[in-house]
Amino acid sequence: MHVGSFVLAAQFPGQGQGEALHRAVRSAEVAEEAGLDTVWLAEHHFVPYGTCPSAITLAGYLLGRTERIRIGTAVSVLPTVHPVALGEQAALLHLTSGGRLTLGVGRGGPWVDLEVFGAGLAAYEQGFPESLDLLIRWLREPSVAGTSGRFPFREVPVVPRPSEALSGAPGPEVVVACTSPASVRLAAERGLPMLLGMHVGDEEKAEMVALWRRHARAAGRPTDEIQGAAHVSAGVCQIADRRTDAVETLVKAMPGWLKQGLDAHVTVDGRARSMRDPVAYTELLCGLHPVGTPRLCADRLAATSERTGIGRFALLVEGSGDLAATEENVRRLGAEVLPQLR
Repeated sequence: MHVGSFVLAAQFPGQGQGEALHRAVRSAEVAEEAGLDTVWLAEHHFVPYGTCPSAITLAGYLLGRTERIRIGTAVSVLPTVHPVALGEQAALLHLTSGGRLTLGVGRGGPWVDLEVFGAGLAAYEQGFPESLDLLIRWLREPSVAGTSGRFPFREVPVVPRPSEALSGAPGPEVVVACTSPASVRLAAERGLPMLLGMHVGDEEKAEMVALWRRHARAAGRPTDEIQGAAHVSAGVCQIADRRTDAVETLVKAMPGWLKQGLDAHVTVDGRARSMRDPVAYTELLCGLHPVGTPRLCADRLAATSERTGIGRFALLVEGSGDLAATEENVRRLGAEVLPQLR
């Protein structure tokens, strides 16, 4: 089992953006010290829900500040970037970090980002498969030409080539954020592991893993690839000596952040949005994920792994909104929960 932190650089009410980013960096440094396997970095634009606008950029910074831990993007939003530009950045970090980068990519949402970056709504609604395929080709082939309608370009060499990493890894691992049957099928047909969100529980995640396997088999993916697919489950983790204390910490802090952050999202086309109740959503997360004593947290992670077949976790550890409390949470995760799992 591989346990990592999920870092949003969340801006809680009353905090500055620099404060949120400082907490994100410090929590990543502490994650390495605490023995966690990975730090997963979220990416958002124009909203305090997350103040990191470029997960791949922050990944490069953290790879330079750490020595052992893997850094993953969760996720780089493909519709708002050129796949070749992202592929070049990923290859560069893969080569210079000794193969410690995991590139998580996703479709994002119908937000105003699409207008600001000139991608347009079609890039979100229809363009994700095309972008993903071009990105994968860039990371796997020695030269690439753009043969599609959105990205037409003559054949050019891939420089630097990810396969030349001294670590021996052929290229950065790629995972795909999946929230629908269509995205599950997209990932499965390409043999790419899934990143599944914190808003769904074990039963739904197990169903998505089973669907991924069916589509992968139908697409003719190798059996060992299907059986060994390292999917990732996102969740929340808050550790305390009593479960009631852990829940209270999150219920006091997270609803204000969720309301402020989610309310700030603006759709590009004015479509109606349905908003979750922040308190009810926080309570839901506390029920789904490892929130409580170290023993409870270890049992919850083990149970999720057994029910879903997922062995990797990306756990939101900054739910208190406080730097010192976040650092303590990460240290307890490493010192008191991980040994019970390993």
